[in-house]
Amino acid sequence: MTPAIHLLKQAKVAHQLHSYTHDSKTPSYGLEAADKLQLPPAQVFKTLLAQTETAELLVAIVPVSGSLDLKALAQAAHCKKCDMADPTQAQRSTGYLLGGISPLAQKKALRSFIDTSADAFERIFVSAGRRGLEVELSPQDLRRLCDATPALIARV
Repeated sequence: MTPAIHLLKQAKVAHQLHSYTHDSKTPSYGLEAADKLQLPPAQVFKTLLAQTETAELLVAIVPVSGSLDLKALAQAAHCKKCDMADPTQAQRSTGYLLGGISPLAQKKALRSFIDTSADAFERIFVSAGRRGLEVELSPQDLRRLCDATPALIARV
């Protein structure tokens, strides 16, 4: 059981786990999840880490059908500039491996932002903390558990 699943059970949040066989050669973990689970890519969200000019790490939750708009994230976070975080630093800070970084139950509490497109769905899918494992839950529950700020941060 991953820390994300443990948190969901502990918080008694309605959720459903979905697993699939992960292909280590896949170029996009998020699009692989959407494809293998036969879901619209706009309903599957990836967890990305960015870094501000002051070296603060931020969590960005955006649909796998698009990309993170770093300028929009910087604006939402009220900082001058954001860049993608170093992958090693992202893994160390979250406690999860790349491709399986969940926005839930990360090792360190980081400011989190979720793209407002999540509100178009009753249920969304995010990593459950391991490659090949997704969790389905309401965007409202995800926002509450991650203390995530809704913002227009995705580029479609």
